[in-house]
Amino acid sequence: MARKFLYVFAALVVLVIAAAFAYRLFGTQLMRLALVPSEAFRAQPGLSSRAYDSRKMWVARPDIAGNPSLWTPAGYHSGAAPKAAVFFIHPTSYIRRDHWNGPLDDPDTNARTDVFVRGQASAFNEIGQVWSPRYRQATFGAFLTSAAEANRALNLAYGDVAAAFDAFLRQVGPDRPIILAGHSQGALHLERLLRERVAGKPLGRRIVAAYVVGWPVSRATDLAALGMPECTAADQTHCLLSWESFAEPADPSLITDIYDTSRGFDGRPRRGTPTVCTNPLTGTANVAAPAGANLGTLYPSADLGSASIAAGKVGARCDARGFLLIGDPPSVGPYVLPGNNYHVYDYSLFWANVRADAARRLAAFAR
Repeated sequence: MARKFLYVFAALVVLVIAAAFAYRLFGTQLMRLALVPSEAFRAQPGLSSRAYDSRKMWVARPDIAGNPSLWTPAGYHSGAAPKAAVFFIHPTSYIRRDHWNGPLDDPDTNARTDVFVRGQASAFNEIGQVWSPRYRQATFGAFLTSAAEANRALNLAYGDVAAAFDAFLRQVGPDRPIILAGHSQGALHLERLLRERVAGKPLGRRIVAAYVVGWPVSRATDLAALGMPECTAADQTHCLLSWESFAEPADPSLITDIYDTSRGFDGRPRRGTPTVCTNPLTGTANVAAPAGANLGTLYPSADLGSASIAAGKVGARCDARGFLLIGDPPSVGPYVLPGNNYHVYDYSLFWANVRADAARRLAAFAR
């Protein structure tokens, strides 16, 4: 198994290095040519929530063998009797261009998904049972184009997530507190889930917090539609956390070039509006914290089997646009994107702080 993950990550190294080199030389046009599917979008039937009664439709849930969300680094342990239920939507792990949506049974994609869940969702396993669905995710290239097929691919992916969420609610019961979390494409789907299934609904009273990480949330045009305010206090509940990590000097143009041409959930332009920036070191908004406040950065091996936690290595502060700046580039792995974008490491940079944050908010929720 470890050798398989090494092969997977070796391929990812080549992909990231090649993409970074191409971007620096030729810009986003070449990246689109390399990664955006050329085929027409293929419509597929939607899934019912009953499809997610099957264990094989989940990356993580409490009753499956080899649950990757139960992994912990040395010195940490998953909770013996976690009180919350965590719905975690994993980021993009399908990177091929032969289809707009990844198949559910692709072994390479599923291996990458397991690694993401192991390194990200594990931050919540002390206080919650993690449920993370497999879904027909939009391919990475869908985020590099404005083609109508990309929106269709994202809509198909969200349909699976929504069906899984219904199954999750049915199986965890009506009383357990809920934490919602996602990263990247998963955070995008989480935004829509908040708008359509949580905002203004009785379910909102059960949501301890929503971690919308690695996707921009405009304070001016998006936040009100999500049904909960941003977290401004470390023990606040029924609130939303979001951050996007960059070392310095930061070049967030891959994000802002698209963000500034889009419209928010209220129909107004997002151009120039600051995004929600939660500092995960403090659990509060728009503040700076030194590296000494970092309880532990996750430094992964290829399969996380020998990953280690090191405290006091990475500080963080929010800039005027709402990007989370972490100072000089830390050496946490090879998957840094152009512009000193530490997107892949949004959770692992602050793994122990996210763990403490979730525990603190759940304790406040229970009071």
